[in-house]
Amino acid sequence: MQVRVKSPLSLPHRPRSPLSRALVFVLALQLLASAALPANAADAPANSERLQVAEPYLELRTGPGRGYPVYFVVERAQWVAVELRRTDWYRVRAEGGQVGWVQRNQLESTLTAAGSTKTFREMLLDDYLLRRVEFSGGWGRFKGEPMLRLGLQARLADTLGAELTVGQVQGLFSGTDFWHVSLVSEPWSDRRFSPYFAVGLGQFRNIPNSSLVDAAITDAKLAHASLGVRWHLGQRFTARLDWTLYTAFVADTRSTEYRSLTAGLGFYF
Repeated sequence: MQVRVKSPLSLPHRPRSPLSRALVFVLALQLLASAALPANAADAPANSERLQVAEPYLELRTGPGRGYPVYFVVERAQWVAVELRRTDWYRVRAEGGQVGWVQRNQLESTLTAAGSTKTFREMLLDDYLLRRVEFSGGWGRFKGEPMLRLGLQARLADTLGAELTVGQVQGLFSGTDFWHVSLVSEPWSDRRFSPYFAVGLGQFRNIPNSSLVDAAITDAKLAHASLGVRWHLGQRFTARLDWTLYTAFVADTRSTEYRSLTAGLGFYF
């Protein structure tokens, strides 16, 4: 008696998973993206917003730590410009050109140009608005089977990005690896709760279990459309939820549709 496979994804699992190769590939892309950033990402330029000292004084230290001495004091009502950030320390420039490091809790008492208090939460939001690269991972269901997905997205403009995604679907009798490149439109990218839409092309490969008779490996082109939302959690983390419709072109005259739902976390820099 023979067992025949009717659909290339009807039996999604295989004993030898190449997920490790996909992970190495995405991490390599992340390292390449990091290389394009400043040598020390923690020292990347801040938003250069001018802040007014509201307390009697603001102490400038020679380095980003309490072990560094205070060498200059900015008096009340004077202005400073934030230049760099290193964890909870910020390098600022006074009106007279003096440059020093200030701890976050001191900057929380300064005033913005609009006269409102500058809070650390606002500074974190500034980082979110200036994000350029985001690495994400998620887990979900693809045609009812468990799926793991990794992605690397680069912002091309304020509301447009490009994302490379690799993933794997695992089940009982076979497994599927896929990848795709997408254009991501995020019309409200300046909001902490931000919907987005993505379309893209790629490929998948389904490998049935070798114990199945007449089961063949299937390679197919892949197209997809996604709807999702991104939520800024704080620091440099986001939560993501998306629904995706995949179309696999398994033959010249035949295509098959699959749906997935994925939830995960992202880290941006």
